[in-house]
Amino acid sequence: MIVTVPAALLLLIVVTVLLRQGYVRVGSALACAAFGFCLASTGIAPAITSVLHTVAGLASH
Repeated sequence: MIVTVPAALLLLIVVTVLLRQGYVRVGSALACAAFGFCLASTGIAPAITSVLHTVAGLASH
């Protein structure tokens, strides 16, 4: 997947900025990360991946 690494880096930058500015606390960020890992192991993961690929395709045009 070509989009995975850039998307992960972009999200890492966004979370880092939010943490540094105090909009998001560390506990909330960890809870969201844990939720993401749990969500990735469910049956809805392919649908989410498809939506992200579609959005990335639209953004690149």
